[in-house]
Amino acid sequence: MIRENNDIIPIITELNIEETPPCSIKKYWLRLITDGLGNPVCIPVIVARGKQLEPVVGITAAVHGNELNGIPVIQRLFNDMSKEDLDNLRGTVVGIPVVNVPSFIHRKRRFVDGVDLNHIMPGKADGNISMVYAHRFVSKVIGNFNYLLDLHTASNGRVNSYYVRADLSEPMTAKLAELQNAQIVVNNPPSDGTLRGAADELGIPAITLEVGNPNTFQKKLIRSGVDGIHNVLSYLNMIDEPQTESMYATIICEGSNWIYTDRGGLLTIHVDLMDILEEGQHIATIRNVFGDKIKEYFAPRKGVVIGKSISPVNQSGGRILHLGHLD
Repeated sequence: MIRENNDIIPIITELNIEETPPCSIKKYWLRLITDGLGNPVCIPVIVARGKQLEPVVGITAAVHGNELNGIPVIQRLFNDMSKEDLDNLRGTVVGIPVVNVPSFIHRKRRFVDGVDLNHIMPGKADGNISMVYAHRFVSKVIGNFNYLLDLHTASNGRVNSYYVRADLSEPMTAKLAELQNAQIVVNNPPSDGTLRGAADELGIPAITLEVGNPNTFQKKLIRSGVDGIHNVLSYLNMIDEPQTESMYATIICEGSNWIYTDRGGLLTIHVDLMDILEEGQHIATIRNVFGDKIKEYFAPRKGVVIGKSISPVNQSGGRILHLGHLD
């Protein structure tokens, strides 16, 4: 047990949501691994259970330790639940504010062994330290869900629009994406190694929400994230609240790709997030340290700017921008 603000939060080794009493919210520390001193490494879990157990909607954040916007999304979702809300809740909501606890503590993106956790899901029971961590998280947590909303942000040195990655060929994941009222939805079948892909392999409809930028809290995007989750709960008939409608039209992209530099230098990008680009449009310039222009870059096709680099110092193979494909 851990006492926090007069609350006693139990340490558990397995997540059994049936142990959370109906019409209540409970917090847990779920033990996943032990560190080099043999001390437990635990992840925070919040469970809000209504009168009935299912459906179970899981919301995860900070799979990368520097992706913070999803944390207050989950906090606000649960903090806003009144006793009346819990009495009327049909199903269960599970929030994991921080998945990658070791990296979160060290304010790093990757796991402590330098591996990207979102490239190795569902991990291995007998793998290295990141593999074991990923495996235990998927087996102990994700298997409890009927639906998964995985919250991310851009990486270091980049900024993102508020966008969703989802397999639009699957009706339920397409609907989950639509309900987010995001600026952009990108058709993206689950990639091997992602948490979304691991959920898909378990038959769990899942989407990835890219909620802005790393290492910061962005109030407007946090509010949008909460609204999107409320829309999902409303659509699934878990709550009685009406769905929030978007004030703008969501742009649907058939796919996307990053555009990279082929030489190093000081990078200037001439377009902004959400700009619609035409094929051949000038998007970036590379100059050397003396200020001489050495290369210009142009849009290879029509598209929308989903994300872009904000670091002027750019080596060969550096990212310029993330282009959503438009017909």
